[in-house]
Amino acid sequence: MTADPARPADGRLGLLDLIRGHRRRIALAVALTLTGSALGLAQPLLVRHLVEASGAGRPLTVVVLLLVALFAAQALVQAVAGFVLARAGEEIVLGIRLNLVHRLLRLTMPVHDRYRVGDLISRAGTDSFALRRLVADGCTDAVAGVIGLGGAVAVLIWLDPLLFLVVAVLVAAGLSTLVPMMRGMRQASLGGQQATGEMAGDLDRALSSLRTVRASRAEQRETERIGAQARTAYAHGVRTARLSAAVGVASHLAVDGSFLVVLLVGGVRVTTGESSLADLVAFLLYITYLAVPISSVFQAISAIQESRGALERVNEILALPGETDEPAPLARRPAGQSAAALEFRDVWFGYDPGQPVLRGLTLRVPERGHIALVGGSGAGKSTIFALAERFYEPEIGQILLGGMDVRAMRRSECRARIGLVEQHSPIFHGTLRENLTYGAPGASPAEIARVVELTNLDDLVKRLPGGLDSQLGERGVRLSGGQRQRIAVARALLARPVLLLLDEPTAHLDPVNEAALRRAIEQVSRDCALLVAAHRFSTVRDADQIVVLDGGRVVAVGDHEDLLVSSPYYRRLAAEWMVPAREP
Repeated sequence: MTADPARPADGRLGLLDLIRGHRRRIALAVALTLTGSALGLAQPLLVRHLVEASGAGRPLTVVVLLLVALFAAQALVQAVAGFVLARAGEEIVLGIRLNLVHRLLRLTMPVHDRYRVGDLISRAGTDSFALRRLVADGCTDAVAGVIGLGGAVAVLIWLDPLLFLVVAVLVAAGLSTLVPMMRGMRQASLGGQQATGEMAGDLDRALSSLRTVRASRAEQRETERIGAQARTAYAHGVRTARLSAAVGVASHLAVDGSFLVVLLVGGVRVTTGESSLADLVAFLLYITYLAVPISSVFQAISAIQESRGALERVNEILALPGETDEPAPLARRPAGQSAAALEFRDVWFGYDPGQPVLRGLTLRVPERGHIALVGGSGAGKSTIFALAERFYEPEIGQILLGGMDVRAMRRSECRARIGLVEQHSPIFHGTLRENLTYGAPGASPAEIARVVELTNLDDLVKRLPGGLDSQLGERGVRLSGGQRQRIAVARALLARPVLLLLDEPTAHLDPVNEAALRRAIEQVSRDCALLVAAHRFSTVRDADQIVVLDGGRVVAVGDHEDLLVSSPYYRRLAAEWMVPAREP
């Protein structure tokens, strides 16, 4: 089974790309469908022969048995064709979802900043499933319907060219009414899928912040917001259903109208002797059989139009830029420079054009020791971490890791050497062990025990009913903020990074655990570089060196005592930190 269809260079998928790798199975389904159609087309001829034989007084047993056999064979073949096609459709949905998951997890961070999580999930779920109909109904029905229609037309012309002309005029008239409906179906389908994506985004927003929603008594407001998108999706869905029903009615009216006209005209021709009763019966049966391929063609057009909206939304994601792991052709180590764990050289960067966050920032983190970054909100502390992890690339300037330009390294190589602990540390659904070993899945029990002791998680492990194998709940809902923070620190330490980035690691800790973590930080700083974005006085005071940021630039560097003397800005920050420290 091919579950991951090849993608063109720009990432976008067309109909041929969807069926690539599934051609044999789809071809088998088409062949079986056509076989079933052929078996069905043969049955009116047998009925014609049966009428003629009955009129001539010849035996009917063999013809009746053959007709029953053809009917049973047609049912069996069509059942097998349906299963083969359904399986191919499921494989195609799987392939699309794997492509989307691969792309979503590798989109650049600026792209992720523009999209809502719920909408992206909707594209991988609802939209990808909608494409199943594009292949199962659109592609196969179109091929089988056109070929079946051609066979039926050939037999009808052979039986009675005049009656066929009448049928052709009526069917053409029905087709002419469908063109505006097709355009409307595509627009309605795309609008419905976009509304569904917005609904998923609003629902994700509400559920991920459910405690805040309830504390703010905002359940009704969120219900109304999500409900508005649901009603929009409903309106588009109703419009799509209305147009789809109109397509079905048009196809049936064309065939049923043809049947009535043929019955009238054919009956007159039989009474005048221009045609036989057996020919008229056969022709009428073929008219009824004509409904199947005509309906297949109409439904194929309908399915293609409905699914094109989903394909556009899927292609929008597949065409977005993703991170690459290939290094740029740059010198790996500047000559004449001693290696530092991390170095920024005249780095400029902004999330929005024309609004820089870092303005010519130069920073050097030695291979060992504890460096604290301090500054007001928006000074650039978190941005420095994001650039170090290569979530973004600087507009101007150079970033070095271990003396190597990071652009000359694979992203995976950079991130393998850096540990990151975010201020709002995520906890994944799963066990404590799975969370601890997320960045180091091959860690040994001894290594796990070491970081558990280092981050003072022993009591938590003892209290949990299953120890390390206890489930932590969705987003670690059963844990305190301090416990989540210490798990994140332990997770980062378990990967043994060369550089550890901590975004205010003591923000959610009580005094006992804060002291324990400070001891762990001191021990870690002997083995690797430690860069801490600090907002609390205790974290800053223990640092070997303090880097003061203001307006995206380094304005002062030194230890705590030196900066209290030399930097007025640092003195103001220290005074603000020390106020809550004196409160009871």
